Amino acid sequence: MARCCLVLGDQLSDSLTSLNLLEPEDVVVMAEVWSEASYVKHHKQKIALIFSAMRHFADELTRSGRRVIYIELTDPDNTQSLISEVLRAQNMYQFDTWYVTEPGEWRLRQELESLVSRMEVPFEILLDDRFLCSHQEFAAFLEGRKQPRMEHFYRKIRQSTGLLMEGKNPVGGQWNFDHDNRKALDQRQTPEPPSWPLDPITRDVIELVNARFPDHFGDLDRERFMWPVNREQALLMLDHFVNERLASFGDFQDAMVRGKDTLFHSLVSTSLNLGLLSPMEICRAAEDALHRGDAPINAVEGFIRQIIGWREYVRGLYWAYMPEYKERNALEAQWPLPAFYWDETMTDMVCLSEAIRNTRENAYAHHIQRLMVTGNFALIAGCAVDEVCDWYLSVYADAYEWVELPNTLGMALFADDGVMASKPYCSSGKYIDRMSDYCKGCRYNVKETETDNACPFNYLYWDFLNRHRERFSHNSRMAMILKNLDRFGDEKIQVIQARAETFRDRVKTNGGDALKSPQESLL
Repeated sequence: MARCCLVLGDQLSDSLTSLNLLEPEDVVVMAEVWSEASYVKHHKQKIALIFSAMRHFADELTRSGRRVIYIELTDPDNTQSLISEVLRAQNMYQFDTWYVTEPGEWRLRQELESLVSRMEVPFEILLDDRFLCSHQEFAAFLEGRKQPRMEHFYRKIRQSTGLLMEGKNPVGGQWNFDHDNRKALDQRQTPEPPSWPLDPITRDVIELVNARFPDHFGDLDRERFMWPVNREQALLMLDHFVNERLASFGDFQDAMVRGKDTLFHSLVSTSLNLGLLSPMEICRAAEDALHRGDAPINAVEGFIRQIIGWREYVRGLYWAYMPEYKERNALEAQWPLPAFYWDETMTDMVCLSEAIRNTRENAYAHHIQRLMVTGNFALIAGCAVDEVCDWYLSVYADAYEWVELPNTLGMALFADDGVMASKPYCSSGKYIDRMSDYCKGCRYNVKETETDNACPFNYLYWDFLNRHRERFSHNSRMAMILKNLDRFGDEKIQVIQARAETFRDRVKTNGGDALKSPQESLL
């Protein structure tokens, strides 16, 4: 009797723990199921990416001599549930053992654990060693820490991997070059992402998704698909980043420019989270560019920090604090997520319109758009945490709950009361104006707070600080800004409160703030 390995849609790696246990006579099972594609309304491109990458990986396994059972979404016998498909396969083939590498999401882990007692044969859930820090190692990092900051974790990973290290010391004499990475974009040209012809597999999947998920958010064009669906394409994307983008990535990683959707960002997160690339090979490629003199230290360090710092750190937090973490809402945010998060034409705020347009067209927005535009607005407006988290999980091609939830709930919304961040990542329109060209083309005035034409980010920001003044008064990093708030006086604060309330009422009623006519006023 043969053994079986269940491979999930984000486990498309030859080095997968469970795959490495198989003998030639053993079998791999993969399944496209409705339940996984629709538990939130995932962006059409995200579904197409995962299904196409799964089919390509299954073909590669078959060509390498593996025995593969692949269940397509349209298979008439497909039960459309992953658990049911495992039980159906076991009933048909009578495997004597099942292996699966642990899933990335708590929800799916619980579902798979239920099979352990339901199966008549062993069903083993193995640790995922594609990450650099195990659950046990992260638990050890947490011991004795009231506030487990990423910077401390990051230094430990640098030391354990040897990345950007000279013995016990960091390359360049410091651990972090973030202060060098906050430049607004100058007039230089930005590179276009690489492209490749769409093969029949991807074309078929695009047609499938458009037909079966017509009401899901996002554009999906049969002639245009930018995301790698196999390892060859993923390596091309990585090479393009290292050779064409990395040198400028550091300086301009926080910049935002109208109509320039990817700037100098790597675009490798989808491949990394699918398993097509590994974190160490990505980091080594960037480190090699530094050693060759092709990229400066601030760019390479900033990029590597995102991979081995933030990515590993948020995964650790997710598994350490779930499932309770998902229910946190420290600021008691309950305002419904505006409809313009699904339709950028419903807002006149250029920054939000641009970020949401990019999201709709590409299932992508870079980290500053996510944190300081869509996330910042949701924070200061008081949007409901669960709705915001579901939105981020559904609309981005690289989003899986283990990476999305801490970044959204903890970093963007401060809903975990400071577990991740030492202060709320909130700002007025001033920050957006400094880091982008968005404000120049906006009908709102970024320099005004109290007038009809005032930027909503301005009065929502000060209203947010005023609403949570007592809570933030105990945070030393908020002392300076709260002193500025204290100087406003009661009359100005009342105007700001009224402005914020009127704006929220308008958006709640109309779905957005876009004017129906040039004469229409905000108030």
